[in-house]
Amino acid sequence: MSSGSHCRGTGRLVAGTTRLNTMRNLWMLLGIVVAVTYAQDVTWWNLGVDSRILHQFDTIGSPELFILGTQPLCAELPGLSSGQQKLCQLFQDHMGPIGEGARLGIEECRYQFSNRRWNCSTAETGSVFGRVTAIASREAAFTYAISAAGVVNAISRSCREGELSPCGCSRAARPPDLDRDWVWGGCGDNVDYGYRFAKEFVDAREKESNAPRGTYMYARMKSNLHNNEAGRRAVYDKAGVQCKCHGVSSSCSLKTCWLQLAEFHDVGAYLKDKYDGASRVRFNKKGKMEPHEARFNRPSKDDMVYLEESPDYCMYDPRAGSLGTVGRECVKTSMGTEGCDLMCCGRGYNSYTKEVVERCNCKFKWCCYVQCKKCRRTVDVHVCK
Repeated sequence: MSSGSHCRGTGRLVAGTTRLNTMRNLWMLLGIVVAVTYAQDVTWWNLGVDSRILHQFDTIGSPELFILGTQPLCAELPGLSSGQQKLCQLFQDHMGPIGEGARLGIEECRYQFSNRRWNCSTAETGSVFGRVTAIASREAAFTYAISAAGVVNAISRSCREGELSPCGCSRAARPPDLDRDWVWGGCGDNVDYGYRFAKEFVDAREKESNAPRGTYMYARMKSNLHNNEAGRRAVYDKAGVQCKCHGVSSSCSLKTCWLQLAEFHDVGAYLKDKYDGASRVRFNKKGKMEPHEARFNRPSKDDMVYLEESPDYCMYDPRAGSLGTVGRECVKTSMGTEGCDLMCCGRGYNSYTKEVVERCNCKFKWCCYVQCKKCRRTVDVHVCK
């Protein structure tokens, strides 16, 4: 064999080895995705379960991945509908923020309901919210709304950070009531794009159902879409103007203002209020939503809706997605939802004491750290029977 042939052969061998290694890495990556086990009710929410999923598209700029084709990545993501897979293929750089939005929604749900019988956990280990979403209850309404809100939030922020190719800083119009001496600029959160893309992606799953009017599945599809919209509007409507002063010695002789999203805890608290005031609805033969009882007003687009009453979540019931409250800590002196009377569903509670070690007597030391002591104290703990 000539030296030229040897070089060409070696080149083919190296290229083949490189491609083989790339394929192996790709399938290992897909294995991470598939390893997120899920139940029958799995949806795109599972993108927020494992942080590794959030980074799997970081390598989309790799030439080897373009040569091999990246469609299998989207096809293997857990819970994506066919329409969502197509959006994934067109907007691969959006998938990380979508996963981040799902994670944000899951965490906020658990935060807002930490002191309730249903604390946004599930009796199943596969899907994110489990069988809770099988019942078209207030709890299901909240999960849809907070998840959609999380995607709007994450996409809007990613636009501002320059992480997504189709969007950048906010192009929102200058508010008419802004002082004319203030500068409307800066780099604001692009909530307009975040809202539009979240609507396209999140609603795709429901719109593909093609359920006939008059059926339960049609009513469920329409109520899910309504609650998705309520979540998106919460983020959009609560975004506001943020300003920064400029000038010598912070004289604030000049202000620059831009559009900024509200803290997501504020969005979560707002949607929690909507959960408490949610309306039970039904859908007539024409597919129009109407109150379950005629004496109530038709809910607005900002309101949450539900079709079925919630279970009480007192006892373990995997069919309803209830973990029950046995073993949950409660507050003996509270009359609220975290109080032992309500949390324990009248079953009573057991009490014991435990020793807690915590930082105390903290002092600032020059320069530049805080020094604390460790203090021990005994606390009373009450646990539902």
